[in-house]
Amino acid sequence: QVLESGGGLVQPGGSLRLSCAASGFTLDYYGVGWFRQAPGKEREAVSCINLVNSDTYYADSVKGRFTVSRDNAKNTVYLQMNDLKPEDAGVYYCAVDHPQSECVSDAFGSWGQGTQVTVSS
Repeated sequence: QVLESGGGLVQPGGSLRLSCAASGFTLDYYGVGWFRQAPGKEREAVSCINLVNSDTYYADSVKGRFTVSRDNAKNTVYLQMNDLKPEDAGVYYCAVDHPQSECVSDAFGSWGQGTQVTVSS
């Protein structure tokens, strides 16, 4: 089971840190993806991390602003989001599966329930 947390309301330019905590298994041998979906839009990949070799992927729209990281002791992956923009708003999902070569939603089988991120002044 994976559980996201950390969403909320933030002003443009602000920051949030999302957490993806796993229970019942160790994340060490998996890949974790962060995806988001805005109202009326398709789900899109934001960032992925391969926890076996530490490779990371970022969507062009978030490069330089978002950072994915891990805390092995807490069995948790984080998504640090800085300089948030209104277009970053949406429901953010954490997904877990065996490491894949692409950061696409079809590559992930275990999904969290999502956490809402709202960016507004």
